[in-house]
Amino acid sequence: MLAQQLEALSVRLEALESRLADFDRVISGLEGAALTTARSLQEISSHWDSVYEAMRRIEDADVGQFESGQE
Repeated sequence: MLAQQLEALSVRLEALESRLADFDRVISGLEGAALTTARSLQEISSHWDSVYEAMRRIEDADVGQFESGQE
C-alpha cells in the first residue's frame, strides 16, 4: 500500500514538474516580448523627440523671421 501511494505521489510530482517547465517557457517568452516592447517604445519615443525638436526649430525660425522683419 505504501508503494502504491509513493507511486501516485511520484506521478503527481512528475506532472507538476512538467507544468513548471511549461511555465518557465511561457515566462521566458513573456520576458522576450517585454524586452521587444520596451525597445519599440524607446524607438517611438526617440522618433517623437526628433519630431518635437524639428517643430521647435521651425518655430524658432519663424520667430526669428518675425523679429528681423520688424527692425
